[in-house]
Amino acid sequence: MNTTMKSKIYIFALLVFLSPLCNAKDSVWKQSQQFEEDGDYEKAAAAIKPWTVSNDEYALLRYAYLKYMQGNYNESIKYYEKAIKLNNKSLDAKLGITLPYIAQQRWRQVKIYTRQVLIKSDWNYTAHERLMQAEKNTKKWHTLNRHAGELTTIYPSDAATLAYFAHAKAKQGDASVASEAYKKVLMREPDNAEASAYLDNNQ
Repeated sequence: MNTTMKSKIYIFALLVFLSPLCNAKDSVWKQSQQFEEDGDYEKAAAAIKPWTVSNDEYALLRYAYLKYMQGNYNESIKYYEKAIKLNNKSLDAKLGITLPYIAQQRWRQVKIYTRQVLIKSDWNYTAHERLMQAEKNTKKWHTLNRHAGELTTIYPSDAATLAYFAHAKAKQGDASVASEAYKKVLMREPDNAEASAYLDNNQ
């Protein structure tokens, strides 16, 4: 038997050996997604946990998210941190880790990671929205006013950005500007409770 034939046999045998493993992994992802669709986040996470041991990046990200959905925030942070350590350029991981930090109201960490995202992606909407959420919850009204005000020119149709701007103006005592901004919020989102409540109380 010549060398070429031996090589072909070896490759064929290797593919036969690996095929069930690949199929098993494919079925694991399907199972996990089905459990998630059914609202069983614990089983969805358990199905893919073995793949996190091998530092599969997507497995780490998905497992971290599913732990967040279970309300297991510390475990979620732990696995997002593993994903960041594996790939420090990952915007998915740095945005993802803000979810459990927001749930724990750990606003300093939210600011750190959203700013890291914005260094790489200036106008990432998700990062800006979560940073504004942190500014609002730490009562940084001047910063929120400036930040949200700038974003209203970048995302002029967005109700949430206008609501942050209006909230900052209201807290700064600028009722006329706040009222006008909240009216614009209702144009974009007619059922916005915050805007309706403010305007009802500030006629």
